Amino acid sequence: MTELLAAIRSFIDERALPLESAFLSLPYSEVEPRLNELREEVKRRGLWAPHLPAELGGRGLTLTEFAHVSALLGETPIGHYLFNAQPPDIGNCELLHSHGSVEQKAVWLEPLARGEIRSCFAMTEPEFAGSNPVWMAATARRDGDDYVIDGHKWFTSSADGAAFTIVMAVTRPDAKPHERASQIIVPMDAPGLTLVRNIPVMGDTGSGHASHGELRFEGVRAPVANRIGAEGAGFALAQERLGPGRVHHCMRWLGICERAFRLMCQHAVRRELSPGHPLGEQQAVQHWIAESRAEIDAARLLVLDTAQQIEARGAHAARDRISLIKFHVAGVLQRVLDRAVQVHGALGMTDYTPLAFWYRHERGARIYDGPDEVHKSAVARRILKGFGLKRS
Repeated sequence: MTELLAAIRSFIDERALPLESAFLSLPYSEVEPRLNELREEVKRRGLWAPHLPAELGGRGLTLTEFAHVSALLGETPIGHYLFNAQPPDIGNCELLHSHGSVEQKAVWLEPLARGEIRSCFAMTEPEFAGSNPVWMAATARRDGDDYVIDGHKWFTSSADGAAFTIVMAVTRPDAKPHERASQIIVPMDAPGLTLVRNIPVMGDTGSGHASHGELRFEGVRAPVANRIGAEGAGFALAQERLGPGRVHHCMRWLGICERAFRLMCQHAVRRELSPGHPLGEQQAVQHWIAESRAEIDAARLLVLDTAQQIEARGAHAARDRISLIKFHVAGVLQRVLDRAVQVHGALGMTDYTPLAFWYRHERGARIYDGPDEVHKSAVARRILKGFGLKRS
């Protein structure tokens, strides 16, 4: 594992970071060919898809082992993509590997694992609060051997250029709330499926993999064979995917924190407020650096311990820890980024460093996969129940 991490560190520093400024300043379409060249180099070095099993071309790392890798890749906005470990593909790969049919694996999983295609996951709807995921209007009506899908989705990350989406839609409207929806594979070129637009995020619309799409499904037909798992199992599959997914997210966020911390310290040493007096002499800056170091280190230990608990006891048994890391690390990320931007001053607002990119795109860490407040309340209710609270 030590050698693998060293090899990844070397590739990030020597090959990925020199391309970062182009990614931050040029249209994605102009940078994508160079990204793909580096992806091929990752394959040649034997570092491809470290989270996937060997039969799919990966390294077969455990969740805890991949957590260390994810933190390294998170130090640059292009790290996970270069190693074919980027969301939402990483989650879709894991879902299809665990629950896909033989045909689904051959048609969709294998080319996805090879990096020949990309995918997306369509769940969130603009008309309904994302904090209540069982409340959705998208439907998949059975018609013979097909589903007919109608619905409106948004923040379908990386839909632009994806080969297929996995859509969450209600297939059993009269069932219990958490047994109503199913997950269905839909090719992005299916008649009736429209990518309406890429959604601007704090002024950055993005394109290709680096985008969030708005989708409309209007009478889209998909074979029943494209359903993943049993009918009505959509939420159960989503919850199974979220446990490891949150570890992935949190370690990526901690990679961002490490890079932001390093940039903050470097700037504090070289930036002078007056001749011979660097910014790092300021007590406020020193406090930000000390607080950031403590928060990053503590958060890392919490996430790694959660990963070990998931492996040992399963995601359901570790659900409180999964919620804890989600809101805690998202908060650490926001604070560290804000301090780093503040230390850089006006430079921190530009795209001459990755700080502004992360500040725009990672504010959503406290919103997606359930807003912080939902996770806090859920954990607190279970804690208080152990002390005798009857209702909340």
